[in-house]
This record gives sequence, structure tokens and C-alpha cells, in this order.
Amino acid sequence: MSKEFTKEEIKEIMEKENVQFLRLMFTDINGIIKNVEVPSDQIDKVLANRVTFDGSSIDGFVRIEESDMLLYPDLSTWLIFPWGAEHGKVARLICDVHTPDGKPFAGDPRNNLRRMLKKMEKAGFSAFNIGPEPEFFLFKLNEQNEPTLNLNDKGGYFDFAPVDLGENCRRDIVLELEKMDFEVEASHHEVGSGQHEIDFKYDDALAAADHIQTFKLVVKTIARKHGLHATFMSKPLQGIAGSGMHINMSLFKGKENVFYDENGEDRLSNTALYFLNGILDHARALTAINNPTVNSYKRLVPGFEAPVYVAWSGKNRSPLIRVPNARGASTRIELRSTDPTANPYLAIASILAAGLDGVEREQLPVSSVDRNIYSMSTAERKKNHITDLPSTLHNAVKAFKEDEVILNALGPHLSQSFIDSKDLEWASYRQTVSDWEREQYLELY
Repeated sequence: MSKEFTKEEIKEIMEKENVQFLRLMFTDINGIIKNVEVPSDQIDKVLANRVTFDGSSIDGFVRIEESDMLLYPDLSTWLIFPWGAEHGKVARLICDVHTPDGKPFAGDPRNNLRRMLKKMEKAGFSAFNIGPEPEFFLFKLNEQNEPTLNLNDKGGYFDFAPVDLGENCRRDIVLELEKMDFEVEASHHEVGSGQHEIDFKYDDALAAADHIQTFKLVVKTIARKHGLHATFMSKPLQGIAGSGMHINMSLFKGKENVFYDENGEDRLSNTALYFLNGILDHARALTAINNPTVNSYKRLVPGFEAPVYVAWSGKNRSPLIRVPNARGASTRIELRSTDPTANPYLAIASILAAGLDGVEREQLPVSSVDRNIYSMSTAERKKNHITDLPSTLHNAVKAFKEDEVILNALGPHLSQSFIDSKDLEWASYRQTVSDWEREQYLELY
């Protein structure tokens, strides 16, 4: 759990550590980090929630005639960046966005996650723990410091130097994260050339979403220092595995993990199975939130380890949901479809809503599928009640529009902003003529 700093402690630390600038960070609907930077002499204004910004300039926020927004810093997110101190140290606070009258802004993804967590608490649960596994690629920069498509190594799963030339960069990322109080559990080369994964310890839902955003910022910053560009794009290259962000989750009442039952089948509680079934039932709509770009669906294809089918298992990695072997307090469900382009606040809120709906309806899932689904015929999949995830962003958004539970997980403002944003993205993609099309059709027709 994050430490809750007082205003006085923050001011004392700033003076002691010679902090010269404050970055007030928040996240837009597309999961992109935004910030307002202020000099340290504005700290009293910051702590009084009086820093404003133009909300009409941020995707998914407000119209120009409703532009003024206030930043309310969450003091538990205070940290000093361990780099760039040549002009004085820079600290950050993650903020919630409020309207001019001081109310939480409904279009702020972080506020929305808070809203869903309150709903969880009303349902009788105390915490929703999240352990993310974000993957990323490292590409070389050209002489103009622009990203190229040249990978920095040709390593594979768990390879190491000299094959894994990203090892030093990855090690520096870990060291920087640890300076920022991340508990890094593992780092390694992933399946694809130039692809990497760094896993950090789980935390409660809000802190975990904050950690994902901070993690992305650190990875990109340190990669630049190594002459590399880090990207969390889901599928930057064809023919190799894309980047996912598996989400491990568990639900608690006090200190009790309610997914665990010593006497349950496979030592899983009915609550765990109900929650799992909720995710399966809303999987198609969840895909729009968890895989929010046109490019995301280039990863969700057979043959590259990403899930394509709506099913679950405790023994193999081809279904959408896996239940790892750990039990007791570590009992958890792993959702394998999410990719790192997802807005973590929206993704976690939507997954929680789907699971809570399953708990409320108390329906057990269909039997687990403990064989390779990719090798099954269409008839076999149908017999085992296995359906497909949406194959395009367009189809995922259609499913999202029809799912009241997931629409409500975002609320009217965010739901409509998300739909508008994704409809525009799909329209733009449809109008784009690709190299593949020219290669296939230009001479033939």
C-alpha cells in the first residue's frame, strides 16, 4: 500500500531534497499521461487544489465552453524522479480531475475507477488487487533521435547477453523503478526479438493503475538514455508475438482472499468462479476497453500466444482466462487478453464491473478447457461452448455499445467519449490504403 504523505511532510521533503519543479500528472481517455508542470514556489497552490488547466484540450474531457478544470493531487502518489536533477530535482503527484465547483469530474478515468471501487465496497468487498505484466519493444533511434523499425537485439524468451542487447537498458529500468519504491519481482527477455517484460508486485486497484502509468514513463525515459525507443504498441511488427499486459486479480474481504476455498473444487471458491464467469460473459465488450486500438487486433490472432477464444483453464495458456496454481492468499485469476495500450483505469474498472456482475448473478462458468484450443475444430469449439473474441476494433466497440454492465462501468460521459474516439479511429483506418493492399491489387487489377 502507498504511504499517505501529509502536506507538511511534502513541503519539508521538497526543501530538503531541493525539488525545483512539480509535475501534476493525470490521464486522458486514451490512457495517455498528461501533466501540468509548476515551479516549487507554487506548492501551496498545488496542495490547496487550486491549479487549473484547459480541459477542452484533452481527449475525452469537455467542450470548449466548459473548459476550466481543477487538479486535486493524491498525496499518496508523491515521489521524486531519480533523473534529470541538473536544474533541480523534479517531483510528481498524480491528480484527480475536478470541476470548478469542486466535484469529481465524471470524464476523469481515475475518478471513475474510484467510483467502481466504492461500488465494490458496497457489495461487501474491501480490496481488488491487481498484478499487471506489461510487455514492450525496444527499437533503435536514428541520427535524428526518431524511432526506427530496427530492433536492438535478436534474443528470444529468457535469453541473456550477448544475445539480449537490451539487458543493460532493462537493468537500468529496474534500478530506476526500485529507487521509486517499486518492488520488481522479475525482468526478462520476451518471446519476440527486442521484446521485454518487467513484472512488479501487485497492489490495490487504484495504486496498480498508477504504477502502470509510472512504469510506462520510466521505461520510455530510460530507453531514451540508451539511444532506444520503447513502445507499448501492441503489435509493432508482423510475424512475431505482440505485446500483452496480463492482468492478475484477486478480491478480498479484510485480509481474506475470497477467491480461495480449501474445500472448493480445485480449492477455488464459488465467488471466484462467479467472478470469472462474469468476465467470460462480458468478454466481448471488455475487449474494446482492454484492446482499444486498431493495431490491438493484429495481436489477437491464432499462433502468437495471445488469446482468441472465450474460455478458461487452470492448466493451459490458450484460453482467455487462466487460473494459476497458487492458492491461499495468492489465489488469483489471470486475464490474458489485455494489452499495454489499454487505459489502466478504464480496464481495471471494467474488469471489476464484469466480475461483480458475475458475483451478483451467482452463475458458475462452463467447464474449463484443458487442451490447446488452437488445435480444436470449429465443431469442437462449439461443443465446448467456446466463442470468439471480436476480430476488429469495430466489432469490439459494437459489443461495448450493447453491454449495459460495461457501459455503466465507465458511466455516460466516458462511455460516449470512448465510443466517439474509437469510431473516429476506425473511420480513419478504413480510409487508409496500406502497402499490403497496393502489393496485392495494384498490378493484379
